[in-house]
Amino acid sequence: MLIKEVAEKLNTTARSIRFYEEKGLISPKKDEENDYRYFTEKDLLRLSTILALREVGFPVNEIKVLLEDPSMSIQQYLNIQRSALYEKWIEMRDMIETIDEMVDRTTEDSYLPKDFYALAQHLKNLKSIRKNWTDRWNFDQQASDYDENIKKQGFSFNVHEGYDQALARIVEKTSLQPGNTCLDIGIGTGNLGSKFLQDGIKVIGVDQSEKMLEKCKEKHPQIETRKGHFLALPILDHSVDAVVSSYALHHLPDEEKVIALEEMTRVLKPNGQICIADLMFTDKVHREKVIADFQAVGNQIAIECIADEYYADRSLLTNWFSNCGYQIESYQFNRILGMIYARRHK
Repeated sequence: MLIKEVAEKLNTTARSIRFYEEKGLISPKKDEENDYRYFTEKDLLRLSTILALREVGFPVNEIKVLLEDPSMSIQQYLNIQRSALYEKWIEMRDMIETIDEMVDRTTEDSYLPKDFYALAQHLKNLKSIRKNWTDRWNFDQQASDYDENIKKQGFSFNVHEGYDQALARIVEKTSLQPGNTCLDIGIGTGNLGSKFLQDGIKVIGVDQSEKMLEKCKEKHPQIETRKGHFLALPILDHSVDAVVSSYALHHLPDEEKVIALEEMTRVLKPNGQICIADLMFTDKVHREKVIADFQAVGNQIAIECIADEYYADRSLLTNWFSNCGYQIESYQFNRILGMIYARRHK
């Protein structure tokens, strides 16, 4: 297909297509004799993804990073488009909610300009947090041998002690019926989400790592995989019966954990359930005691591992759930692994 045909088909211009070629986003084949560009169906899919991302405001340099793999599958291209659109939609929703609150405050006698500034600053911070989250642990590189590296015993500090017990407890506690939808956030290779499949439950797995999603799909083709992360879930409002997660929330600082819980609540149906098993302490006192115990025996590896992640304070999470009207149960499997189960009342 020639460039003019492509431009007409995608409702763009030949000039725009040449621009994206100059920037290295697309590389159509050229005829050596007449220098004409010839576009394949794969080129069209890549170009349509570029146009969709540009439409929602992504700069060219960010698109280039997103599409750095030229051998991406159709599903990967569509996954990237969906994830980007959801992020933009969530951003627009935040803006609308902030404006609504500003409108409400203008009718109050206590209105102050500083209130507007505070709301605007909150919106700016929220946008920055969602946009700038990065995977500093590089899970794409871990995907191929992730399952083999889950060691459940041994080591001077074993974060996966109790792993199987925790996953089984999530499935046992999360009461679902055939036909229900379960969202697994940070699904990785599907070790948790796949346990729901045998009961006729639809599982949607969200992960920011393309390679993890590929591995999950390879192991469990029945799972619907979507690219995304805790802070911008590619899921419609009130559309899942349960949200589960294991060994993933500890990659977020406490401020971002709260945003993640808000996102889980957004996608959850009335009377839905949330169940999270993760690296966490019962409270601040428990954290200090565990670290002190490791210091007493000279286990520097354990101390460094805890410092490298964002182990949760379980009391902060349960307080948030309680304030938002959830019925809560919590468990501690061992000194670093805990679980929270929360059922929504409305």
